[in-house]
Amino acid sequence: MSQYVSRLQRRSQAAPHRLRLHRRPRRVAMLSVHTSPLHQPGTGDAGGMNVYIVELAQRLAAINIEVEIFTRATTGGLPPTVEMAPGVLVRHVDAGPYEGLNKEDLPAQLCAFTHGVMQAWAGHRPGHYDLVHSHYWLSGHVGWLAAQRWGTPLVHAMHTMAKVKNANLADGDTPEPAARVIGETQIVAAADRLIANTAEEREELARHYGADPAKVAVVHPGVNLDRFRPADGRAAARARLGLPQDALIPLFAGRIQPLKAPDVLLRAIAVLLDQRPDLRSRLLVPVVGGLSGSGLAKPEGLQKLASRLGIADVVRFHPPVGQEQLADWFRAASVLVMPSYSESFGLVAIEAQAAGTPVLAAAVGGLPVAVADEKTGFLVRGHDPAAYARVLRDFADNPALTSRMGEAAARHAQSFGWDTAAAATADVYVAAAQSYRRRVRSQHG
Repeated sequence: MSQYVSRLQRRSQAAPHRLRLHRRPRRVAMLSVHTSPLHQPGTGDAGGMNVYIVELAQRLAAINIEVEIFTRATTGGLPPTVEMAPGVLVRHVDAGPYEGLNKEDLPAQLCAFTHGVMQAWAGHRPGHYDLVHSHYWLSGHVGWLAAQRWGTPLVHAMHTMAKVKNANLADGDTPEPAARVIGETQIVAAADRLIANTAEEREELARHYGADPAKVAVVHPGVNLDRFRPADGRAAARARLGLPQDALIPLFAGRIQPLKAPDVLLRAIAVLLDQRPDLRSRLLVPVVGGLSGSGLAKPEGLQKLASRLGIADVVRFHPPVGQEQLADWFRAASVLVMPSYSESFGLVAIEAQAAGTPVLAAAVGGLPVAVADEKTGFLVRGHDPAAYARVLRDFADNPALTSRMGEAAARHAQSFGWDTAAAATADVYVAAAQSYRRRVRSQHG
């Protein structure tokens, strides 16, 4: 592999890239190997990263940066290309079996994916792509080779990091493999610029992977403020979803996996009802989302836990929903609960706040940036169910807390628009181009 990379690097240096130093790129190749931006968030491996890529690509196109997103085809018969929006093209690449392939098996398909990317590029004139922007470590390896071959800068977004996840594992969760740690370290060294969601993530990149802080730009993810807004209020949203108007509704929304810790919410509900059995008649706990992984749809393990805890009568499981209906679930909730063990940012926290709903979250990763503690929600250190139960009891005893904090939450979310994120990302592209040109010149003496 190292010899192949060196050969590609010599080729790219032989034909210096045409990108001018101080302008934005015209066209970006964006890579998302393991999850398609066309997939429904909350299913399989589709989550916040899908939303991130969709929204960012559309906003980049709006400022005249065309985006072509390369992703792995997961069903047969998909068209080779799909126009997701004006200026945004999704390219499906055949790499491995369409279905039943877990994310952990994808490293073996990276050569096939890279071949598909190169085939698509071969039909264009030299200089067709001005820059490569890869998302997650699997895409980073393909992006590394593509950028070398095309003679372009590489910008990479980690989204999650193996070393950070392994330091914050839930009980029984599987550690990320050493191969991922090695791969992430290589990508950090190869990228011209890295995008971190928060200042803490920038520090983690430097501490765990030896990233040069000068190469890391902090760009907060955004929220679609047209979609996620208070709209016609909590009562109307509950009526549309068929939910009781006077209920305490702590909501979990996201992929059902140990990392997201939905079990902590259920255990907190059990503690709350043990202390306050009078709340059972006006308590409803929706869990909106599917199991993380390929081909899984029902959260049987969580259902069994609810039964063992004696709270199955107040817990309702719902499959993942589209963004418009998700906004209604946020509006309807008394509070969104995110007891995650690790979050690079936590997009759903901003989405819920933009919809006018406070957030109860673990004080991990980017959540202290997303949530203003004791103003737009509450941050809990650790994952003790009793600590979450205490906060939920406050919402039960003081229903006005939801309205008061929800208004502050909606104001707080206004500073996280995607237009701001796209403009900042475009600035990172320009900085990456400048860094790339300096590096190429220095290598040529």
